[in-house]
Amino acid sequence: MSPIDLSPVTAVAVVLLALAGAAVALLGHLGHARAVLTASLRAAVQLGAVALIIVWAVDRPLAVAAFVLVMYGVASLTAGRRITSGRAVRWAAVPVAVGALPVLALLVGTGTVPLKGITLIPVAGILLGGCLTVTALAGRRAVDELVQRRGEVEAALALGFSERDAALEICRPAAAQALVPVLDQTSTVGLVTLPGAFVGMLLGGATPLQAGVVQLVVLIALLAAEATAILVTIELVARGRFPARR
Repeated sequence: MSPIDLSPVTAVAVVLLALAGAAVALLGHLGHARAVLTASLRAAVQLGAVALIIVWAVDRPLAVAAFVLVMYGVASLTAGRRITSGRAVRWAAVPVAVGALPVLALLVGTGTVPLKGITLIPVAGILLGGCLTVTALAGRRAVDELVQRRGEVEAALALGFSERDAALEICRPAAAQALVPVLDQTSTVGLVTLPGAFVGMLLGGATPLQAGVVQLVVLIALLAAEATAILVTIELVARGRFPARR
């Protein structure tokens, strides 16, 4: 049984935490007070809806496939909007797919992740979420670097670099920093944090060893997926697929 019950006390605690986060953002002039409240409300509504959908979908293969596709679409759209605007946001679907799909296929193909909705949906969600984050972060950093250091790009062009190579020289170091969070998470797991997959397995009745194996698979899979997504994102930025916002 979950140690956190669905009760009025829990609801009050969540509301107070959301209000506290918004208050800190407001008083600290961080500029995201309303976004904190909006994100909190959306999280509550979406998690409630998703919980009901998963209960219905896990034993229906077509429903599982549809659910994963919806997650992919939302991840791609969200990442694209963080980087650019207009029709160019669609290009974010490429790094999200190229990062998550091969890793998920390998896990399922080798039998590491059973081809069942109850395991496929959360693993796909973790991979897509990771690729969303790094695509958005790498894309924004790369685009910002090219805008702020346009003179250096032009200097590289004058030296004979192609447009793509000149852009890569300028934006790649900054954009590659998007991999740092997952590197830190992986290298400090068990020492600083106990990630969700590990805790979830323990709460579900698994042994610590089983939970550790699952978490290791998830973290290494995330490293591979996110590294690939970052590489593809940087390449797309260098090729001008993500123009700066106007």
